[in-house]
Amino acid sequence: MTNSDFARTLSLLRQEKGISQRQAAKTLGISQALLSHYENGAREPGLMFVVKACDFYSVSADFLLGRTLSRDGTTILDADTLYDVSDERDNVLRGSVLATLSKKLVVNSVGLLFDLLSRVGSKKAIRAAANYLSTTVYILFRHLHLASPSGNDDIFSMPREWFVAGLSRADMLMSEAEYVSALSSPGKNAKFPPLDHEAMKSAYPGTYQSLLQIVHTCGERLNSEMASHMENTR
Repeated sequence: MTNSDFARTLSLLRQEKGISQRQAAKTLGISQALLSHYENGAREPGLMFVVKACDFYSVSADFLLGRTLSRDGTTILDADTLYDVSDERDNVLRGSVLATLSKKLVVNSVGLLFDLLSRVGSKKAIRAAANYLSTTVYILFRHLHLASPSGNDDIFSMPREWFVAGLSRADMLMSEAEYVSALSSPGKNAKFPPLDHEAMKSAYPGTYQSLLQIVHTCGERLNSEMASHMENTR
């Protein structure tokens, strides 16, 4: 590890937990001044502190030391691996572990995306991204509603025939176009954050793992579908 890896992760975990340095230091059995030195990279801790910090933040030593993106120390390569190695069984959606894990991947990734957009500072890009994602949720929920025996159109203001004809999908295309346009001309005060792997890993030691998972599985799925289509059209 590098001292900076440990310091960033230690500080971000505390902020994620929503507690002050004083509160964290008291629980970890050290002074606030010493914890500040650890979080700033001015001093390196001993093994006993690393063990206490891992227990307190519920992460592995490898994660805390910047050796893996996975909080439990495992390496996640694909969706099946994620499902097998995850030990998170709290707050499971109606008994479905798959639904719970899928939700966490999407929620973490969307949260990371909007944090990056907030750093860019383009309100138009943020609004377009929110419109795009909101319409995606609308489409999925309305299809679920239409398939349900108990579903009806009372809660929807858009006529069913407009939905079936693809108005919502057209809205997604418009939102995507607005998003691309906003990012192409973000304004003179806009500042894009570094998006290389090491920078993202350092800035988002927890949620970046979820985004990587979506990037990997989505890319593999799309590549496979395209290869199958090309094979069938020969």
